[in-house]
Amino acid sequence: MLENAYHALYLTALAALGVMTLLCLIRAIRGPRIADRVIAVNMISTMTIAMICILALMLKEHYLVDVGLVYAMIGFLAVVVLCKVYMGVALEKKENRGTPVRAEGEGENGDA
Repeated sequence: MLENAYHALYLTALAALGVMTLLCLIRAIRGPRIADRVIAVNMISTMTIAMICILALMLKEHYLVDVGLVYAMIGFLAVVVLCKVYMGVALEKKENRGTPVRAEGEGENGDA
């Protein structure tokens, strides 16, 4: 009896996490800012780890917890790389805005 109650609880939690993961995927696609996308990817990673751990409890396969830990490290590295790429793009845009763009053939003072 108690086994069936736990099984139903695990399935409910997996279903809820699945729906929330899909909502985060929509946020990652729609944006509107890069920061929203990075946070959504981080949340997807976190919820996937939670789902792996729930599956480990439900299936009584304890090696899945180790898989979850490895996935956590990979997710952390992915967010760090995304932030690094985003910072590089943001700094490049900032540098491009700060320097005036000259037309071809213009001299140092802007004269032709």
